[in-house]
Amino acid sequence: MSDYIKATNFTSKDSLATGDVGKVVKGSELDAEFTAIAAAIASKGDINSETFTGTPTLPAGTIATTVSDNTDSSTKIATTAFVQSVKTLILQDVFPVGSIYTSYTTSTNPGDASMLNFGTWVAIEGKVLAGYDAADSDFSTAGDGGTGGAKTDSVSVSGTSGSTALTEAQMPKHYHKMRGPTFTTGYPQASSGSSGIYFGGTPDDSGHLYGTYSTGGGATSSDYSTGTGNGDGHTHTISASDTVSTLQPYQTVYMWRRTA
Repeated sequence: MSDYIKATNFTSKDSLATGDVGKVVKGSELDAEFTAIAAAIASKGDINSETFTGTPTLPAGTIATTVSDNTDSSTKIATTAFVQSVKTLILQDVFPVGSIYTSYTTSTNPGDASMLNFGTWVAIEGKVLAGYDAADSDFSTAGDGGTGGAKTDSVSVSGTSGSTALTEAQMPKHYHKMRGPTFTTGYPQASSGSSGIYFGGTPDDSGHLYGTYSTGGGATSSDYSTGTGNGDGHTHTISASDTVSTLQPYQTVYMWRRTA
């Protein structure tokens, strides 16, 4: 882009004496001036749908450059600096102090220049978020005072009056020892007499079947089973407390809380 600079001083010709050859306005002078004007005009941008090349810049005062200009509703041209500052302002409105930022795969702190590039952020680690509930004392305090819970919890069991009901799967695995019957009474063998042999394994063997019993003298008794009567009833002792997992189904992500 070039500017027009007048080469001929036409006014100075007026002060010259009549007959001075310099007083004459020559056609070559006019031609040179108009040629310079045409070149300068040709190098200027059109005000209608002009396509600029290179890196155009604008003078100060005619453009919006900072976030302080974000309320300007004039027809000023915005620079990239203004666009970036407005973007930051919008993101700060979206993520004010106290807000939560999450990412599925990125572990970079949101305050980093490659991320949001503002604020102070503290990572939230090993916690899930729960909504505030004024009616529930567990969730009626928000913020730093509203933490609680654990991955495991203790469960107490009373043998006679406890209210905790255990399912079959929760019962401790165990096996029963037994004595075979005498062949005179048909009841379980007492402390004296022949205790016999259990076929198929020892009484503590989980694969043992108590269906066949021998006294060792050749006689056998089949399909013998224990019952709750005839002196062979028994009780179970369960540990007074145990620890169980309270982990809910979860999906691990990266989370931060903005503190400043």
